[in-house]
Amino acid sequence: MNLSPGISIKGQHRIQGDVLFDVNLDIPGGLWTCLLGRSGVGKSTILRIILGLETGGAFEGIFRATDGASLNGRIGYMAQSDLLLPWLSVLDNVCIGARLRGEPPSEARARDLLRRVGLMEHTDQKPATLSGGMRQRAALARTLFEDRPIVFLDEPFSALDAGTRADMQELAAEVLIDRTVLLVTHDPAEAARLAHQITVMSTRKVQNWPVPQTKALRDINAPETLACQSKLLEYLRGGTA
Repeated sequence: MNLSPGISIKGQHRIQGDVLFDVNLDIPGGLWTCLLGRSGVGKSTILRIILGLETGGAFEGIFRATDGASLNGRIGYMAQSDLLLPWLSVLDNVCIGARLRGEPPSEARARDLLRRVGLMEHTDQKPATLSGGMRQRAALARTLFEDRPIVFLDEPFSALDAGTRADMQELAAEVLIDRTVLLVTHDPAEAARLAHQITVMSTRKVQNWPVPQTKALRDINAPETLACQSKLLEYLRGGTA
């Protein structure tokens, strides 16, 4: 039985009374939903609304887990900024959530995740000594370490080179199998490769996009994947889908 619930959110986000966007989004349980759209349309804001974080406005509507239970404590979140604590080592940053909750972290598991993101030789270093891509990989390891049934990823691979990006996509897809994942991305190729559901957000509407019939994680060079990527890019650039 799938233990990762879906999420439904419906309503309006307003700032000083003005409607910034309407949202009517169903995120299916146990699958990857990729949310695309131009910068500024509100993709990251949707994540922040569900997480209960400051958005600069007010949300009028409802959001809920499809199993009816509270979402508190069930969502892992990787923000656009790595949010690493500068005074802690890379290893301690990965384990910080457990320690803040008063739980003994599994350092063996943390080290294994750092090995898999390519940072095994940097576990004792402070974040200031790392490149932007390395910091992002450390933040990914921290998010995966939390082991939540629902995971929000906000541009998690944006600072990575193409090869490392593909490797981290594969790692995330493996570790987060059967989890409910909402991935905000600007990359049509990423969505075409990873998504079970693709949702495109504009200033006018939120709509689902046809996904390839092949199984995610897809071969990026497969004809179906490339066709989906091409049509998404054309649409996002303002052409006809």
